[in-house]
Amino acid sequence: MSFELADLGYLVPYLVLAVSGMLLVLAEAFYRSKDRSALMSLTVAGCVVSAIASVVLYRQIGDSGPPRLLLSDMLVADRTGYVLSALFAVTTALAALGSPAHQREHEWQIGEYYGVMLLSASGMVMLAHAANLVTVFLGIETMSLGVYVMCGMRRRSRRGNEAAMKYFLIGAFATGFLMYGIALIYGAAGTTKIIWVEPGTDKIHVLATALSSSKNASLVWAGGLLLIVAFGFKVAAVPFHMWAPDAYEGAPTPVTGFMAAAVKAAAIAAMIRVFGTALGGDVVPVGPRGWASPMAIVAALTITIGNVSAVRQDNIKRMLAYSSISHAGVLLVGICALGLGSRTATTSLVYYLIAYSFTTMGAFAIVAYVGARGRERLLVDDWAGLGAQHPAVALAMTVLLLSFGGVPPTGGFFGKFYIFKAAMEVHDGQLLWLVVFGVINSAISIYYYLRIVTAMYFRDANQPFAPTRSAGLLFVIVLCPLLVLELGIMPGWWLRLIG
Repeated sequence: MSFELADLGYLVPYLVLAVSGMLLVLAEAFYRSKDRSALMSLTVAGCVVSAIASVVLYRQIGDSGPPRLLLSDMLVADRTGYVLSALFAVTTALAALGSPAHQREHEWQIGEYYGVMLLSASGMVMLAHAANLVTVFLGIETMSLGVYVMCGMRRRSRRGNEAAMKYFLIGAFATGFLMYGIALIYGAAGTTKIIWVEPGTDKIHVLATALSSSKNASLVWAGGLLLIVAFGFKVAAVPFHMWAPDAYEGAPTPVTGFMAAAVKAAAIAAMIRVFGTALGGDVVPVGPRGWASPMAIVAALTITIGNVSAVRQDNIKRMLAYSSISHAGVLLVGICALGLGSRTATTSLVYYLIAYSFTTMGAFAIVAYVGARGRERLLVDDWAGLGAQHPAVALAMTVLLLSFGGVPPTGGFFGKFYIFKAAMEVHDGQLLWLVVFGVINSAISIYYYLRIVTAMYFRDANQPFAPTRSAGLLFVIVLCPLLVLELGIMPGWWLRLIG
């Protein structure tokens, strides 16, 4: 394995998050004050530096020529990776900004929380730049272990302890599928590299080529299916979704937002690398569309069951959990389109992840703002009268809910539009039926999102709201709806940035 000192320059976004995370975990041992806002400020500063480094490297990397491979083809430096790295850094900063007020209000002021969050984010950046299946495994485990810990940091909460245990056990179960799938792929291809450049030339090789010429088709078949199952757990796709509602409900609200936005986006980033490059095309012999045949069925089930289950929920965090499951189904439509050769699928997926992340972080910030000690206001009926008492917050929540439902002119509308458009580009309309499923379910989702809007504006409050106020939380509540609207009003600028 060769190492070039110049590689470190391309890894600054990752190194900043990883080093900052380790320093913050150590700082907690010597930090005497009960107020952890200073640690939050350091967390945000680290995320800002990482995001700026991602932007600088994005501008430095060209959009033509062979990719820049780092650390003996373990990581790749490309524009898609740096866009996703910046997204993960910004999402982590938003989660950190909304955390101190919730920690004070609900008495779980634990300083290592911020260090663990940054270490988890460093795993996400690793996934964004993965060029080897081993890197994918390391990135997922680094990300997941941090989130397992964060779920259980509200130690006095039985629901929080239950959520952390369920998430950990299911996550460990998924890890077994992932590792076994990687082992079988290695057995079939003789390498775990997703992409590599032939030494002394600019000739690019991808794992899909090695797999298509493999004499062990059964290993390719089994390995591909195991990877579908493993990533199905990570993105909470049906039928691997049962952990999500309990974990989302039991975790502290800022952690739930971080899980729903950043963790799901990082898992999709890894799927872009694995299923778009390593398993691209029909190299996995499963049905007429290769691995896309079972994944399309999983996507249809995920969209439908996620939406139908959300309709029946009165708890807002569980409702948003099932909503998140349905959004995972839409993202899987984009992954299917990517594997079947759609030229715009990667751009569409990244745009959707940006819009979905800002929408999710804003929504959970408002959930944290509305709730107070002893009454978190997690039921839909608890939000009655919010529009009269706090009209600006109710308006922000309305914008975010409309974005979830895919109503123009929000980023959520164009996110779904571009995903479905990419699916329509697939040869012979192979995904047309899946697009129809997605459009019908998008209409269904409007119902349960508008339930919250109806409660906020058309019902009288039972008692005055006593929100959890903080400058950081208000900043997130203001910023996210504005970004969601800007994504919907100027989608072309974002598409040019991504693509």
